Amino acid sequence: MEIVKISENIWEIPREGDMLVPGRIYAGENLMKSIKNDESLKQVKNVATLPGIRKYSLAMPDIHEGYGFPIGGVAAVDAGNGYISPGGVGYDINCGVRLLRTDIHYNDVKKKIKDIAAAIFAYVPTGVGSKNAIRAVSNKEFKKVLQKGAKWAVENGFGNIRDVTFTEECGSIENNGYEFVSERAIERGRRQLGTLGSGNHFIELQIVEKIFDKDICNIFGIEQDMLCVMFHTGSRGFGYQICDDFLNIIRKKQLKFSYSPPDNQLLACPFDSETGSKYFNAMNSAANFAWANRQIIKELIERAFLSALNVSVKSLNLTQIYDVSHNMAKLENNMVIHRKGAVNAVPPKKKNLPDKYFSIGQPVIIPGDMATGSYLFVPESKIESATFSTACHGAGRVLSRRKALKKFNVGEIIEDLDRKGIVIFAKSKRTIAEEVPQAYKNIDDVADVMVKTGLLKKVARLKPIAVIKG
Repeated sequence: MEIVKISENIWEIPREGDMLVPGRIYAGENLMKSIKNDESLKQVKNVATLPGIRKYSLAMPDIHEGYGFPIGGVAAVDAGNGYISPGGVGYDINCGVRLLRTDIHYNDVKKKIKDIAAAIFAYVPTGVGSKNAIRAVSNKEFKKVLQKGAKWAVENGFGNIRDVTFTEECGSIENNGYEFVSERAIERGRRQLGTLGSGNHFIELQIVEKIFDKDICNIFGIEQDMLCVMFHTGSRGFGYQICDDFLNIIRKKQLKFSYSPPDNQLLACPFDSETGSKYFNAMNSAANFAWANRQIIKELIERAFLSALNVSVKSLNLTQIYDVSHNMAKLENNMVIHRKGAVNAVPPKKKNLPDKYFSIGQPVIIPGDMATGSYLFVPESKIESATFSTACHGAGRVLSRRKALKKFNVGEIIEDLDRKGIVIFAKSKRTIAEEVPQAYKNIDDVADVMVKTGLLKKVARLKPIAVIKG
C-alpha cells in the first residue's frame, strides 16, 4: 500500500477505495520497519472504512496487529450516524494501568525487595483463570459492582475515596449494562474480582530512575529513587465474554446493517441502534468491573507491603498517582472514540481533571517491557486536536507470543533479569517466555515519538526491580 511520510514521525495512508478518511501513523523510521512486518497497517486502512469515522484512522507508535483494529489504533466516529465496533475496544475491556507511589526509598528496603514481591505474589491471585481473591459476590451484589465500579470497592473496604478521585472517570461510568450481560459473563466475573490474570498483565515494583520535570514530580509526590508500584490488568473473563457475546450478536444481524466490513473481525453496528446501545452499556459495565478489580488489587498490594515490611499504613503512604484505561469506546464531544491499546490523555485546564492536576493535565502512564523501564508523562495542549486527546499505551509487541515462546529460553530470561537486579515471580514459565523483553519495541523510541510530535511531555522514567506475572 502507499504510505506517505508527512514529517519525521508522522506517516499517512492516503484515502482510496472504501476508505472514508486517510490513515495516520505516529512512528519513527526504526519503528516503521517493525510495524511493516505484520498486518497492522492493513488494519489501519480497514478501520478507515467505519461509517461515521472522522478525520483519520489513527495509529500510535506502539501499533501492532490486533483483533479487527490494530492494537494502538484509534477511531472517532460520529455519535449520530457512526458505527461502534467491539473489535475497536477489544476482548479485555478497560484493560488499564495504575501507578502508585510510596514514602519509601529503594536504599531503605533493597534487601527486602524479594520479600515484598513474594508477599504481593501471595496476596494477589495471578495466572489463567485466577479467582477467589475475595469472597465471590452474589448476583445482587455483582450488579452493584457493575453500576458503581471502583466506588463499590471503596464502600466495601478496599482503598479510599482519594483513589477514586485519581482514577479515570472517577472509576465509574453510569450504565444499565447488567440487563444485557449473559449469565455466562456474570458467572465468570463473580469470582475474579481482585485477580491479575495472565499474558501481559503484571505488577511491578519500580524505582524513580530519572526525573525530567521536578515541578510536576512534586505535584505527583515522587522523587529520585522512590519506590513505586505499577500494575496492569482489566476486566478478566467478564469483559472477554461480553465482547464475544456481542460479536456473535452483531454477526447474526450483519445483513441488517448497511456496513460490510473488509475484515470479519471489524464487525460493527450503528451506535444509536438497539444493538449498539446494548453493547455500549454492557461494555461500560465491564469497564466498571475493571476499575473495581484494580481498586481491590491496590488494597491487596498495600496489605502485602504491610505484611512484608511490618510498617504502618502512615509510614508506607501508598498513594495513587492515577489509573488510565486503554481498551474503551467513550462518548466525547458527540463522538464515540474507540481506543484499542491507546489511552485517553486529557490536556491541561479541562473540566474533567482532578483539581490537583488541572494546570498540568492528566498523568499518562506508559509501561515498557519487564527489563527496561516505563514512563510517566503529561499531555501537551496539541494532543486534543491532533489525536482526539489520545496517547499510546505501552511499548508494543514486535514478536507474537508464539514466536517468542519458540525463540527464547525461560532459564536464560530469568538469569538475564537477575543480572539486571530484577526479581521475578510468575505463575507460569510459559508467560515469562511470551513476555520476554525482546518481544517488545524499544520504549525509549516510542516515548521519543510522542514527545517529538508535541503530544506528550516527559515527567519521569521508572525502572523495574521486581516483576509479578501470571
